[in-house]
Amino acid sequence: MDSLRQKITFGYYAIGALIVGLSLFAFVELRLIEGKVLAGERISEFFDTTLEIRRFEKNYFLYRQSADAEENAAYVARAQRLLQDNFADFSSLTEAARIAVLRDALARYSRLMAEYVRMPVSGAAQGDALESLIRKAGKEVVTIAEEIARVERKRLQSSLERHRYSLIVSIVVLILLVIAIGQVLSRMVARPLKQMEESMEAVANGRRDQIDIPSADREIVSLTNAFNHVLQELELRQKHLVRSEKLASLGTLLSGVAHELNNPLSNISTSCQILIEELESADPEFKRELLAQIDEQTGRARNIVRSLLDFARDREFKRETLPLAGLVAETLRFIKGQVPSRVAVVTDIPADIEILGDKQRLQQVFLNLVKNALEALEGAGEIVIRAVRRGAAQAEEAPGRFKFLAQCNPAEEVVEIEIRDNGHGIPPEVLPRIFDPFFTTKDVGKGSGLGLFVVYEIIEEHGGCIAAESEPGKGTAFHIRLPLNKAETGLT
Repeated sequence: MDSLRQKITFGYYAIGALIVGLSLFAFVELRLIEGKVLAGERISEFFDTTLEIRRFEKNYFLYRQSADAEENAAYVARAQRLLQDNFADFSSLTEAARIAVLRDALARYSRLMAEYVRMPVSGAAQGDALESLIRKAGKEVVTIAEEIARVERKRLQSSLERHRYSLIVSIVVLILLVIAIGQVLSRMVARPLKQMEESMEAVANGRRDQIDIPSADREIVSLTNAFNHVLQELELRQKHLVRSEKLASLGTLLSGVAHELNNPLSNISTSCQILIEELESADPEFKRELLAQIDEQTGRARNIVRSLLDFARDREFKRETLPLAGLVAETLRFIKGQVPSRVAVVTDIPADIEILGDKQRLQQVFLNLVKNALEALEGAGEIVIRAVRRGAAQAEEAPGRFKFLAQCNPAEEVVEIEIRDNGHGIPPEVLPRIFDPFFTTKDVGKGSGLGLFVVYEIIEEHGGCIAAESEPGKGTAFHIRLPLNKAETGLT
């Protein structure tokens, strides 16, 4: 299995190798330039020597001093020695025939100058002719030397320009290669990390799917496995917390059920006492009436207990056709004892609206939302629960001051349920976070922060969506959209 460390190390080595290669190339180029500079110095020295030869030649012609003749002869010998010792450098700058002409010209110049020095001063005519030959040979030497020096300077300048161009090209190539290596490393290293970041962002937004990063790197695989393990633990703990939230709701229901059971049990007890007292004297019709009342109240109590058991029982998600008005009414009966006397609960739900869903889970939704509304009212106010059908075109309309958290399918006919209170409302900075798990504004120990999260999860599980609008001091409204029937949900 590969490793991110190996890939990064390989990238460093590759970049290091490129830098070393460029450095070696620059070193070789500089060595070549150094050799050409040294050769140029020797060529320049030769040219300067030829100029000195001519200078002492002129001095000797003017003053006839033996010192000038000696210096001239010394410089001629030096020029011949430079030409001989650096023949390869000279040959690289001009043709071999030209070098031969230069060598012959130096030799001829040396011979003529020696002859001129030995000539007596009295031979003026012969001296003039010999002087003319010396000047001509000297000029030829200087001309060839100057020509070679000029070629050498051009070659050195050309070499410097080529070296500069090569260095620039090498640097550009190095930069491009470094960028290419960086891009490759980015694809091999950064892309899996980016995918991991996106997966974590999705988890932070509420998604709990296991992440799958297509990477063979040990670090990424280990991190993915560890993260998936954390997700599994979070899922498990979330289920436990949701169950705790359900148990808390169950406690509320038990209080309401106790209040609801009190009435049928009182009626049963009263009927039984009357029947016992008048068992002998009462006529049969009156006895049948009392027994019918006992049977009716027993059935009523049985239905209350059955509803409680249905809510409390752990079972798989089960969709069934449910009359919305009856479902809401039954849920409100559960918490009837929790509603203060100064709180009015008003329902406006058409009797013919039916939804497809899990009764237990939808009761949990209505129970949590009504409980939140009761807490917001603080003992006095009004809760309004209404429902209305919306067709596909109406569902596409902008909802106004609120926005659904999930995209409802506008091709479906839906029922929109509104649960509104006129309580203290929710601050604008808090409203966007109310559906986040574990988010609560209550004091420590007074709220788990899971009530509205559970509502959101259940509504999403039913293929619906939910939105909230609120204004501090004027109340809060929750809007729920649920599919009306099974065919439109596409569920089986």
